[in-house]
Amino acid sequence: MAKNIMLEIVTPDRSVASEEVQIVVAPGTLGEFGVLSGHTPFLTALKVGAVRYTDANGSEQSVFVNGGFAEALPDKVTILAESAEKRSDIDLERARTALSRAQKRLEDANKEQIDYVRARAALERALHRVKLAGN
Repeated sequence: MAKNIMLEIVTPDRSVASEEVQIVVAPGTLGEFGVLSGHTPFLTALKVGAVRYTDANGSEQSVFVNGGFAEALPDKVTILAESAEKRSDIDLERARTALSRAQKRLEDANKEQIDYVRARAALERALHRVKLAGN
């Protein structure tokens, strides 16, 4: 049986996860990556998406991350996220409302002056949160 690794997911406000896990899969800016015990060290930027991991008991877990950075070491993965929420902490109704608001804002983009990049980022965050919480 493979060794477990330590996973730490932290935001500027709090620690979201700190536990031993079997594997971590995260959304890097250059593509999704996975880390097992003994992995070659690296540092990468993260995009909005879900960090998935299998805990020490074999249960699949997911955490929404709003960008940030990940450091992989042979025995530990540290994720420094702008914001993060465990699947169980996501308010699905609030996420759906944010999704509707972002879609409407982008639909009305031609009618009013909006920050298109910000609106697009809000849409992407809402889509990922709804998808993660809805599963």
